[in-house]
Amino acid sequence: NPVISKTYIISNVELINKQYIEDTDKVCMRDDEQTPVRVTIKAERKTLSRITAENIQAVADAQQAVSLETNPVMIPISVTCPGISQNNISVQPQNMSVRLEDRATAEFMVTVNSGEGMPGKGYEIGSQIVSPEKVRITGPKSMINKIDKVTASVDVNGATSDVIKETEVTVIDKNGEEFSAQDMSYLNVSKVYVTARLWKVRTDVKISAECSGTPADGYQVESVTTTPNVISVSGSDQTLSALAEQGNTISIPADVIDISGKTKDYEEKINISDYLPEGLKLISDSSSDVFVHVNILPEGSTVCEVPTKNIKVENVPDGMQVAFDAAQVELRVKKTKEDL
Repeated sequence: NPVISKTYIISNVELINKQYIEDTDKVCMRDDEQTPVRVTIKAERKTLSRITAENIQAVADAQQAVSLETNPVMIPISVTCPGISQNNISVQPQNMSVRLEDRATAEFMVTVNSGEGMPGKGYEIGSQIVSPEKVRITGPKSMINKIDKVTASVDVNGATSDVIKETEVTVIDKNGEEFSAQDMSYLNVSKVYVTARLWKVRTDVKISAECSGTPADGYQVESVTTTPNVISVSGSDQTLSALAEQGNTISIPADVIDISGKTKDYEEKINISDYLPEGLKLISDSSSDVFVHVNILPEGSTVCEVPTKNIKVENVPDGMQVAFDAAQVELRVKKTKEDL
C-alpha cells in the first residue's frame, strides 16, 4: 500500500462572495481562457482508489482577490478533500482568472411561443398572454448589447383547459442563437407568467359567397361556389355560439367578387381569415386560401352533370391515358332558348 500521487481535473471551481467585487458596479465573469484546474493528491494507494473528482471541493473566494485593479482579476483557489491534509494537496493553476465588465440594464418586450406541444383533441391555442409584457435585464454590458429578443414558452401538450404557468425566459442573441446556461448565469432577469387560452374546434363550417356587378349583355350568373366549401375554425365559447346562430356559416361579402362585364367563368382567390369574426381563427396547419368560382353562361344556357361511368373517350393516342379526378364531370350545354 505505497504512498503515490494522483491528479484530478476539476471543472466546477465554485466562485464565492462575488458580491465583494460586484459592489463596485462591475460584473464578475469567468475568463474563457482559464486553463483547466488540476488537483494532485498524495496518499496511500487504497485511499486514492476511493477518491473521485466529486469528492474534491475547489473554491475561489472573491474577497481574497490579489487586486481589483487588474483585468483579469486573479483569485486564489483553495482545495479540500475529506481525509486528506492540506500538505498533501497541490493545485495548478493556483488562481482563478475572472474578467470584470461594466454593468448595464435594459428593458425588452417578451414574446410568447407554445413550443412543440399540441393541445388535446378538439382544442387549439386561441391566445397567449405574458405578464409582465416586458422585463428588465441586468448584466455585463457586452452581453446586454448582444440581446435581440426575449421569449417565454408554455407547454400545452394534451391540455383541454387554459394553462397558466410561471416560467423563465429565453434570451436570443442577434445571430438568432439562445444564450447558453453559462451566459444566463451572468444575467439578472425575473421570471414571467404565461397564460395560454384554449379554444374549442368546430369543423364543417360552411362558406357562403356572393358576387356583385352584372355580366356582359347576353350573359347570366349560373352559380357561385367555393373551394373548399367547408373549413375548420377554433374560437371562444361566446364566438362559437354566435357562429351557430348564423348557421355555422362564414359569408364572403358580395362586393369582394366583382363580375361586371364578364363573358366567361371568373375565379378569384381570397384570404378567408379576413372575413372571420373577431374571436375566430383557422385551425393550425390549414390554408387560408379560398377560391371563389362564378359560373357565367350565355342567357338561355344550362348546366347538367354526367356521371363519369357514362363517359366514353375515343381515339386516345398511344402512350396516353385519360383519368377523371372527380366523381362527376360538368357538361355545359350552351344552346339558344328555342333549341332548349
